[in-house]
Amino acid sequence: MSRHRYTFKPTPLTQALVAALIALPFASAHAQTAPDNLGTVQAGAEGGSGQTAAEREQAKQASAVHQAPTQGSLKAGQPQSIINQHYIENTQAPTANYSEIVSIAPSVVDIEPNGPGLGNSKELSIRGFQDGQYNLTWDGVPVGDSNDFTHHSAEYFMPQDIGQVIVDRGPGNASTVGYATFGGTIALLTKEPLDKPQTTLYGSVGSFGTRMLGAEFDTGVMKNYGDMRAFIDYRQLQSDGYLTGANIERKNLFIKAEKPIGDDSLLTFVSMVNRNSGSNAAIVGATSAPYVAVNNGKPPYTSTLPGQIQKFGPNYGLSSNPLSQAYTGYNYDDFQTDFEYLGLKSRLGGVQIDNKFYTYAYYHSGWNGLDPNGGGCDYGQVNCLSPDGTFPAGADTPNGTVNGASNIPGQHMYLNYRNWGDILRLKQQIGPGTLNYGVWLNYQTYHRYNSEIDFSDNQAWNATGIYPNGISKAVDRLINGTFTTAQPYIQYDWNLTPQLQLRGGLKYAWFQRHDNAPVEQKTKKPLDYTQTWSKVLPAVELHYAIAPNWSAYAQVAKGYLAPNENLFYIPNPQTGANSVEPEQTTNYQVGTTWRSQELTVSGDLYAIDFTNQVQSRTVAGQKYFYNAGGVKYRGAEIEATYYVGGGFSLYGNAAYNQAKQDSDGLQLAGVPKTTGAAGLIYNRGPWYASLIAKYIGSNYGDIGTDAGGKSVGIYAIPSSTILNASLNYTVQDAGFVPHGTKIGVQLFNLTNNTKINSLAGYTGGNVPLFYTNAGRSVMVNFSVPFQ
Repeated sequence: MSRHRYTFKPTPLTQALVAALIALPFASAHAQTAPDNLGTVQAGAEGGSGQTAAEREQAKQASAVHQAPTQGSLKAGQPQSIINQHYIENTQAPTANYSEIVSIAPSVVDIEPNGPGLGNSKELSIRGFQDGQYNLTWDGVPVGDSNDFTHHSAEYFMPQDIGQVIVDRGPGNASTVGYATFGGTIALLTKEPLDKPQTTLYGSVGSFGTRMLGAEFDTGVMKNYGDMRAFIDYRQLQSDGYLTGANIERKNLFIKAEKPIGDDSLLTFVSMVNRNSGSNAAIVGATSAPYVAVNNGKPPYTSTLPGQIQKFGPNYGLSSNPLSQAYTGYNYDDFQTDFEYLGLKSRLGGVQIDNKFYTYAYYHSGWNGLDPNGGGCDYGQVNCLSPDGTFPAGADTPNGTVNGASNIPGQHMYLNYRNWGDILRLKQQIGPGTLNYGVWLNYQTYHRYNSEIDFSDNQAWNATGIYPNGISKAVDRLINGTFTTAQPYIQYDWNLTPQLQLRGGLKYAWFQRHDNAPVEQKTKKPLDYTQTWSKVLPAVELHYAIAPNWSAYAQVAKGYLAPNENLFYIPNPQTGANSVEPEQTTNYQVGTTWRSQELTVSGDLYAIDFTNQVQSRTVAGQKYFYNAGGVKYRGAEIEATYYVGGGFSLYGNAAYNQAKQDSDGLQLAGVPKTTGAAGLIYNRGPWYASLIAKYIGSNYGDIGTDAGGKSVGIYAIPSSTILNASLNYTVQDAGFVPHGTKIGVQLFNLTNNTKINSLAGYTGGNVPLFYTNAGRSVMVNFSVPFQ
């Protein structure tokens, strides 16, 4: 049985647009560009059209709003951190994912064990809400995995195509749609095409054998094509990764085009195609002293036995030993993704229309050793007949398959899904306010598969016998399904006074899951079952514009999370599904935002009651789901940037995040009570420099019980501070190199802090695994624009 890779096929819509846009550079050579009116408008807004471009840029730089890494919104009705393109371009690695960009925001925790942008984020959370419990949107389109609504930060947009990121810490108002609005929303907004033609070459080289090269072509405004403007951006990335054996090869193509239609309409097309492969996704951590012992949920929770981190270093990932289940050649993943939408903004009478018809897909094929971090066999061993000293006796997962006692056991999987959907948003003035209404519709098909294989026997089945339906018993999971979502909403923004606005509305959330599984996960039996859930979700906000640069708000809103597919993994899902309500939150938040030339500051207080927390119990070897208790979230957040003068700014944020379980009063595992950031930024003329530190407080990796049977936090995770620096120079006048050429260097984790930062899970033998901070790294970058 040979390794089979699924071939990615872009949609016909993407193929047609790519072909058309490739031809645009030749056509644009004969097109006239639009008059440069934008500069005049900006000059007037910033102090007079008599200013030179250099003077306007200097005035913009001398602003806390421009230099702020994060800042609140004067219009939002809930806590919100806005991260602008200026910060992204000057401080983030050109390889970065959105997870690293948002990690600077208050209450956000991000784990990147393989280095900046060199793999998927492992533990990205907001206020303790984990991935799958908050929303992710791209230009307003909600996205998420088919089974648990998690996300894959390395499989979609790259930083060169992101214009802004907004972190909403809360469920939003009634018009906020998505799979998991109850934990907040990370909203990625793509950047706009340029008004003038330009070709930009850019690249980067740095630590861990990392190298990237890309090019972007902007058409400018093309009179011959009805004032259409567009850009095409393509880049290739390769890296060995910080972790041993965790290599990555990534290719990404991005297209955006905008065309005015008449005086009141704008048509937008976006397409992204991404291919990411390598041995990085199979990494789940490494064992580490003093937490190596097999505890089976009982004390003691410490050990003197050295772990893999102690024996092989904090960058241990995969093995170079082909006799090990951790061998890098057995642990391989291939991701192929695409995302497209066609958007129309228009006005029909007094109604403003914003509609996006979209599709996106995710195809993941993966191979891994049966227990890649739990085999107890690694470097320097001639064979794997005995443990390597990093596991307690009998706790490692030995080799051996049905085909041979020393053969290497492994697994092959795929998860493929495609979404088709539409978001229609309408807005019109009615009486003393604005009526907002619309609907989000999404239809997803998915296919999930997992099987046991033998790497020593050309990936033959590692099982004997067949199920009654004729499928080999080596197949652990074979599921074909659909997930349908409909969310209509209505909201009225009532202007009580010119400064005071009351926003109230309702959203109706309806979702239906259907599994047609020849082999259902866990039960290993066929299943054809459909379940539907629905809920009305109210939201009320009070927003007060105290002054043009100062606002305050208060919010009460309901949040929800669509049920996970694992509700179907029991013999009678009707019993499990009916007993489980969608997880819900009731959110209470108050806050304020102030902006001026010298200072941006925002702060908030929140209280969130999490009910219907889904838990499970095992009866006669089968797992049943039920609603039990909840969690109370309480906290405070603040972020501020102060422009000192002379190009210097000071930045800081701090957050207190309490997340106590109702059942025992313990802080949730993996949720630090405190996070913070502090930094110094210099931006004047051609120079940009920053020194920014992110602090994550101590926490516990899991919850266990002490000798008396009382619940306690176990696997203490120490506090950690990561210090990053950047230095960039942009050429102001054309000479040896073109105007706008930029050279920069970024240093990550200056102090080489390689502490353990989170629990990664457990081996098959119940040995805990841990992530560590990626070690010190450097990236040297360049971009050269040709106009």
